[in-house]
Amino acid sequence: MRVLLDTHTFLWAGLNSPKLSEHARAIFDDPAAQVSVSVVSLWEIAIKLGKGTLNLSEPFEPFVNRVLQELVVDRLPIKMPHLNCLTSLPYHHRDPFDRLLIAQALAEGVPLLSADAELDAYGLQRIW
Repeated sequence: MRVLLDTHTFLWAGLNSPKLSEHARAIFDDPAAQVSVSVVSLWEIAIKLGKGTLNLSEPFEPFVNRVLQELVVDRLPIKMPHLNCLTSLPYHHRDPFDRLLIAQALAEGVPLLSADAELDAYGLQRIW
């Protein structure tokens, strides 16, 4: 199973947060799962760290590299099909990071591993 992580899912998994659902934990534990995090999420984390609205116990790059390695997560770059999908996405949700994650999940045909039920308005498959 291929899945794309929402930003909070990547953070919660990396921080071993109790907010992470049991189903999400099971996906991370499944050796057959292909888990990806978008560079959009990494960008969002970097911005929030820079603004001081997010704090981590370690610097950005070591945190990201540790989580990618420990949880066997691949990085998904932004591709032209993602941007094409974004141009026709309705404005149910205004957050630009979430909108691009939605477009990526739709264009890639993969579920989004997210606790955010507001994303269901886009008809994508959301797992939590």
